[in-house]
Amino acid sequence: HFLGLDNGSALWSASNLASDMIIGVIDSGIWPEHISFQDSGLSPVPSHWKGVCEQGTNFSASDCNKKLIGARTYFKGYEKVFGKLNETVSYLSPRDSEGHGTHTASTAAGNVVKNANLYGQAGGTASGMRYTSRIAVYKVCWSSGCTNADVLAAMDQAVSDGVDVLSLSLGSIPKPFYSDSIAIASFGATKKGVFVACSAGNSGPFPSTVGNGAPWIMTVAASSTDRSFPTKVKLGNGKTFEGSSLYQGKKTNQLPLVYGQSAGAKKEAQYCIGGSLDPKLVHGKIVACERGINGRTEKGEEVKVAGGAGMILLNNEYQGEELFADPHILPATSLGASASKTIRSYSQSVKKPTASISFMGTRFGDPAPVMAAFSSRGPSLVGPDVIKPDVTAPGVNILAAWPTKISPSFLMSDKRKVLFNILSGTSMSCPHVSGIAALLKSLHKDWSPAAIKSALMTTAYTLNNKGAPISDMASNNSPLATPFAFGSGHVNPVSASDPGLVYDISTKDYLNYLCSINYTSSQIALLSRGKFVCSKKTLLQAGNLNYPSFSVLFGRSASNASVTYRRVVTNVGKPQSAYAVKLEQPNGVSVTVEPRKLKFEKVGQKLSYKVTFLSIGGARVAGTSSFGSLVWVSGKYKVRSPMAVTWK
Repeated sequence: HFLGLDNGSALWSASNLASDMIIGVIDSGIWPEHISFQDSGLSPVPSHWKGVCEQGTNFSASDCNKKLIGARTYFKGYEKVFGKLNETVSYLSPRDSEGHGTHTASTAAGNVVKNANLYGQAGGTASGMRYTSRIAVYKVCWSSGCTNADVLAAMDQAVSDGVDVLSLSLGSIPKPFYSDSIAIASFGATKKGVFVACSAGNSGPFPSTVGNGAPWIMTVAASSTDRSFPTKVKLGNGKTFEGSSLYQGKKTNQLPLVYGQSAGAKKEAQYCIGGSLDPKLVHGKIVACERGINGRTEKGEEVKVAGGAGMILLNNEYQGEELFADPHILPATSLGASASKTIRSYSQSVKKPTASISFMGTRFGDPAPVMAAFSSRGPSLVGPDVIKPDVTAPGVNILAAWPTKISPSFLMSDKRKVLFNILSGTSMSCPHVSGIAALLKSLHKDWSPAAIKSALMTTAYTLNNKGAPISDMASNNSPLATPFAFGSGHVNPVSASDPGLVYDISTKDYLNYLCSINYTSSQIALLSRGKFVCSKKTLLQAGNLNYPSFSVLFGRSASNASVTYRRVVTNVGKPQSAYAVKLEQPNGVSVTVEPRKLKFEKVGQKLSYKVTFLSIGGARVAGTSSFGSLVWVSGKYKVRSPMAVTWK
């Protein structure tokens, strides 16, 4: 609903959902019996499907159906690194023992399930973005992670099996594309027309943490929706704060509050790490715990084991006002950085500090989207000539399918079973975009992955549901998010289905881009898995890659330095249309566009334009950036590209 997808609307019309789309999910496997993966009403398996359903521990060929049409397992790379798999912990089969893969698969393509909820919270109809898509699962992630060899093998296999879209809620630290297995495999996938979406990573809010930054990948950041799970924390001095929790139960009384040394003599007590809390000090009290080191629900388990009656999770300044809703096993809540600061000083300055926690259920209508503090940020370390991430999508407190075998809190002591669980991460935002890409692909069968990506980027929005600029949970100083947090903005599926113009990119364009960033022919061969010789004649510049956004790098002292980039747009809107350019210039830069009008006579026609960026206003501090945008406007169409200028 938040994404504007409604039954019967263009993207969710019967005709658009009828065509066959296969989404390949590279993850930790799947729980095949889940109601989200039932196949009632689906037509036979698409004829172009060449995949298989592998048998294994607790998994047989009959676990696949017309919804889950393929399932494979990859562990040779994992066993080389981590030693033999423990089959009592992990199923040596596509069955999911982590929960992560089940959650992401259902977000992209899970069936419609009425009355979905987690303990009565977040109630409603659960549905994948393209809920009639087929799912093909490639299990590459195990208890200690996923290895490059397995990911590469699975992606190559998925492409030859016949998937239309690949969804990867995984990644690693930024590394050069020629040594990045996801970049290598997705280059091959894109060449064959398969759209690849990947998570940006959860290493925010620090700059230059964004992963999966290859220009042929759709890199997805994470932000909130307008739904939250509020709690109220009341201190003995009458101050109240709003937090977030999925705890199901009664509110606490006003109880003594302990933190750090008042909860245990060990330094670890402030983090509520195993064995750090003193039962004599915490019994019957509310314990404040700093986030970090051990898991959030684990801290609650520690408090409970030590006899505590409740827990307040404290954010540091980098975590900002980001509130996670967790299914705690005792009355507990998370709080933002400013409230946490007050609690620290209150608990240490008052003789008998007290607090209470109450739980308010599910609330709708919050200002949204807001960028998650954890969402990894640009500028990209490995390809600074392209703005990354590309877009943001819902990734905070997302309800999706869950295996009955795994407790919602991930705690062994928690014996609760749920059908749906609520998680946060760029792992949750990526499959939203994978499913939306499948919706666009079924509507526009002739569009390349780059065209689909362009449509999603140029129609993304940068204002929230209250009409204000999208803000950032992480920011203490400037509350507004920048393109290094959200790329082109928040995905808007309905607008993306009719974008007016697209920026298309061919395999040769990507290869020329690799030449322009000075990759050697042997490095390029690793990516293209073929021979390609960079042209000596033409002067290539990275900024000329036909990307739907602009990243400009200037030397620090570069007053009056200028660069000119060329772009080509393809008309996919009205046959006869005229577009005029509208600029929002970044600070310290003068931007000119030539020509300022584009006149199209037919659909499919391509026209080019040039943009010149001139650095004005003297020397800049290294590492500073300023932002703007370039929009081509024609009637209802607004084809928007963000600009980021960085002085290095």
